[in-house]
Amino acid sequence: MRISLFLRSTAFAWAAIIVGSLLGGCSGTTSGGSNPTAPVIVTQPASQTVSVGQTATFTVAATGTPPLSYQWQKDGTTIGGATSSSYTTPATTAADNRAQFRVVVSNSAGSVASSAATLTVNSGPPPQLQITTTSLPNDQLQTAYSATLQATGGTTPYSWSISSGSLPTGLTLAATTGVISGTPTAAGTFPFTVKVSDNAGNSASAPLTIIITATTAAAPFGHVVIVVEENTNYANVVGSSQAPYLNGLMTQYGSATQYYANTHPSIGNYMMLTTGQVLTNDDSQTPQSFPVSANNVVRELLAAGKTWKSYAEDLPSVGYTGGDTGNYAVRHNPLAYIADVQNTASQQQNLVPFTQFPLDLAAGSLPDFSFIVPNLCDDAHDCSLNVADTWLKTNIDPLIKNSAFQKDGLLIVVFDESGNDNTHGGGRVVAALVSPAFSKAGYSSTTLYQHQSVLRLILEGLGVKTLPASASSAPVMWEFFTFVPPA
Repeated sequence: MRISLFLRSTAFAWAAIIVGSLLGGCSGTTSGGSNPTAPVIVTQPASQTVSVGQTATFTVAATGTPPLSYQWQKDGTTIGGATSSSYTTPATTAADNRAQFRVVVSNSAGSVASSAATLTVNSGPPPQLQITTTSLPNDQLQTAYSATLQATGGTTPYSWSISSGSLPTGLTLAATTGVISGTPTAAGTFPFTVKVSDNAGNSASAPLTIIITATTAAAPFGHVVIVVEENTNYANVVGSSQAPYLNGLMTQYGSATQYYANTHPSIGNYMMLTTGQVLTNDDSQTPQSFPVSANNVVRELLAAGKTWKSYAEDLPSVGYTGGDTGNYAVRHNPLAYIADVQNTASQQQNLVPFTQFPLDLAAGSLPDFSFIVPNLCDDAHDCSLNVADTWLKTNIDPLIKNSAFQKDGLLIVVFDESGNDNTHGGGRVVAALVSPAFSKAGYSSTTLYQHQSVLRLILEGLGVKTLPASASSAPVMWEFFTFVPPA
């Protein structure tokens, strides 16, 4: 009997322990949610000073589990309808002087009262309304713009408007905030008069101006093509009936009327166009007898990640770096002399016959820089100027009319040297600059230029910053174009 009672009591005790353990494991808060957080004021209302007739605005910032509710009080009395994070008084009177404003912020977890902000009301009239903004920042085309107009005095709130003139196209004025913002879509100088009106019917005006400039391009051109013609005086080309096509280009686009070659004979001018130096005046030199290791256009193009090709008429084969053959004159193909080309098989492949040019043009695969070498007849060296002009119209006009080239292209047609003029070393020659997108229409320059300026234009026009030899100090040729010159 005692054993039976002992066993029963023991079993009962173990059962009690197990049940107690299970109940203990389920005690405490349940999972699946979090307690709401009571409001905490992080920015207290600030005291305000106004004149009789003006309004005052008090603002509070608070954190806590949303939604938060707000109730403003004046001298401890609830203000009807004042239930947002800011409160603007009616037009003040002298009786409002030294009034205390506070707000109670509440949510489901509790409430908190702000510290009191004091309203000081001056008995005199409000200061005269005036616009304090005296100038506005300028901007560039297609660049986001924002500026805020400022005023003092009068009775707030203010209302802003443009009373005369106009903002730059693409910009707008917010009437309630005085913020001018947007993205300008037209360049120019935009004078206008801004007007501010206050809540008491007063107004003030001020003249302002915003200047929008064209965007500065790091690389104005996507494609630069140069064609070098031969041995003809400036006076024998300009106005000549033998060159109607070239004269048409100069009339429509741009012409450098004081352009002079650097030397005689040909090869030194070609070296200047590609290295910034007259490295030799010996026309008998070949790429094998005179490899050029000086800094050059190819080296700088490659360093900048740009592509290039030389398209030479009657070149015997791709990569040819030998001497003259047929109507092909190697001295007119300076890129074949460059050691950077000769010593690298992949770069030699950029020396191609001119027959490749129309194929690359049609395929949209022209390189960034193209050096075009007509043969001895088609460059006016051995044949008449009319033959060279006809060749230009047949082979180069399709380039100018190409849709891709019209968007970002520059064509330079220049003569290597004059026929019998030694002025400035190589005599006065024609230089035509053609950019369908960026040329100033019919622009004629009287600035003195030589071949090193063309080399500078080629490289900087493609965004290349390092310029070989005299190209680094040569006069720039940006005057021919409508864009803002690269920095």
